[in-house]
Amino acid sequence: MRNRWIVACLAGLMVLPVSAGEQKEKQEKEDTKKGEAIITVFSDFHSGFGTANNDRGFDLDRAYIGYQYSLPHGLQLKAVMDFGQSDHVEDYQRIGYVKNAMVSWKHGKWTLNGGLITTTQFKTQEDFWGKRYIMKSFQDQYKFGSSADLAISAAYKFNQYVSADVILANGEGYKRVQVKNGLQYGAGVTLKPAEGLVVRVYGSYNEAAEDGQKGITNLAAFAGYKHKAFSVAAEYNYQTNASYVDNQDQSGVSAYATIRCNKNIALFGRWDYLMSKADWNLDDDGMAGVAGAEFKIGKYIKLAPNFRIWSPKQSGAKNECYAYLNASFSL
Repeated sequence: MRNRWIVACLAGLMVLPVSAGEQKEKQEKEDTKKGEAIITVFSDFHSGFGTANNDRGFDLDRAYIGYQYSLPHGLQLKAVMDFGQSDHVEDYQRIGYVKNAMVSWKHGKWTLNGGLITTTQFKTQEDFWGKRYIMKSFQDQYKFGSSADLAISAAYKFNQYVSADVILANGEGYKRVQVKNGLQYGAGVTLKPAEGLVVRVYGSYNEAAEDGQKGITNLAAFAGYKHKAFSVAAEYNYQTNASYVDNQDQSGVSAYATIRCNKNIALFGRWDYLMSKADWNLDDDGMAGVAGAEFKIGKYIKLAPNFRIWSPKQSGAKNECYAYLNASFSL
């Protein structure tokens, strides 16, 4: 009997180093940083009709190239370059910008971001719309704010129904990185009272950095419902003192819906209405509509033939109609 106990103890001692080695190897594997390339390209072919008959051709709208690392303990590093057309450059030259250069940390119910980060002003709406390669979400499309900025943000998930977030940003966007005195303060609350239903309210204030300017206030309300067969959403947006000019207020609504025919084909539609106080922005005020179909070609490619119409508010201005074929390639 004694010999048996001795043999058992020796066997146990031999197994312990093996188990410890396996545990160490497993831990090292979990702690190994994991990298992922980010490559996204948006392109289109479009042709106008009637008053817009001369506007046609191919376009490379956006190209995002970057990389992100997922590190141990909830850390993530991300850097992305954005190549797109600039409003300050004529013709179709492309300008490169650093879109993201950020670090994120997730721990429990907290998420913290810092650096040149994605802003929270319309991220929820953009994700729900899900068709950035076809048309930007309302606030991005009509320049109510920027999709990225030098900032720090924090989000806290109270439970499965309620979460809140705050952000302190530079206020000028990622294309105009500066260190003036003005800052932007923002806060939002997201509610998910039922499966598939999302409600969000957001407000921000962007300080004026120069004498004679007025601070910009942004307010937004969003509600959307997503089902496996369809999704529908609407948002209202209000901005005071656009471009830091007193009483240059503007507002607008956007509604959009998607019907999924199957996992690879969907129909979609969207309607926007932009208006300005006392018609100060009359040249750009009006209604926009888009309707089309989306086809997923494999895992990485999307094609979306669609028809668009722009109806200016200005008296006497004619509607502009377009046919588009949008394409997205994304890893």
